[in-house]
Amino acid sequence: MRVRVDEAACIGCGVCESLCPEVFKLGDDGKAKVIQPETELDCAKDAADSCPTGAITVE
Repeated sequence: MRVRVDEAACIGCGVCESLCPEVFKLGDDGKAKVIQPETELDCAKDAADSCPTGAITVE
């Protein structure tokens, strides 16, 4: 799976990082960053489903 974050849509709530810290981290700007863009971890899908703004895409 390939994971991406639309930083323009991200509000920095931290849900993705709390659900899947192996893939997401909040950056210095308070926005989510993808630290492992290629993953097979199901938590990446959970983070995408839980993102309040829909900023996370998992393909």
